[in-house]
This record gives sequence, structure tokens and C-alpha cells, in this order.
Amino acid sequence: MKLSTKVLVLGFTMMAGVAIAAEATDPTVKARQELMDTIAMNTGILGKMAGGENPFDAAAAEGAKAAIVAASAEIAAKFEPQASDPKSTSKEDIWANWDDFVKKGDALNAAAAAMDTTTLEGVQAGMGGVGGACKDCHTTYRIPS
Repeated sequence: MKLSTKVLVLGFTMMAGVAIAAEATDPTVKARQELMDTIAMNTGILGKMAGGENPFDAAAAEGAKAAIVAASAEIAAKFEPQASDPKSTSKEDIWANWDDFVKKGDALNAAAAAMDTTTLEGVQAGMGGVGGACKDCHTTYRIPS
């Protein structure tokens, strides 16, 4: 596996723990965080397989992929209401650049949907697209923790 994929896998595994720790009280923001936690958790499952930390399991990989596809399809709907909360890590730029934000969420959905989960090599190759889509959006629209 390429070094860049290993770095992405490690980063998303660590990010999953951070996302869960900063829970909001506003119900709209909390719903967004739960959606992102679902994506992070399932990206972590795939990442641990891709990185060799956990053994490859095609059924678990397909389940994680399906969860990311389903959750990423809800990003625009969960973020459209402009709610705020002190625990939110979303930048206000999301709503000023709505079309770009939605495009980035769609890119994650497409990358996850395209992942071949029948082989370890397919998961490893697919993690570059999934991780890249997450990083692209987080770099632009997430407040660093």
C-alpha cells in the first residue's frame, strides 16, 4: 500500500475518536455530527483493513462501504439548516459556498460507491478516493480540532 494511503488511513482513524468527543447539544448540529461519526467509523473499519491492522473481511468491507454511501448521500440534507453550536467544527463558509460543499459531499459518495470491496486490493485502492474526498472537504469546511 502506498504511503499516502497509510497516512490517510491513520488520519481518519484518529479523526473518528475526535469527532465522537466533541458532541453538540443543538439537535441539528448533533445530527450532523452523528452523520459524520458514522462516516468516520466506517472509514476507520475500511482503513484498518487497508492498512493491515485488521484482517480483510469482504462482508464487513461491503457493510462499511454501504454505510458511507448511505450517510454521504445525506450530507446536504443534514447541513442545509444553518444551525450553530459551540461544539460544532463546521466553518460558516459551508453556507456561503453551498454548491461547492454539496459537490464535495457528492464526491465522497461517488468514491465510496466506486470502491471494490471484494478484495483487499480493491479496498486499498478505494481508500485513496474516499480519504481524498474527506480531506478535500475537511480542509475547506472543517475547523481544525
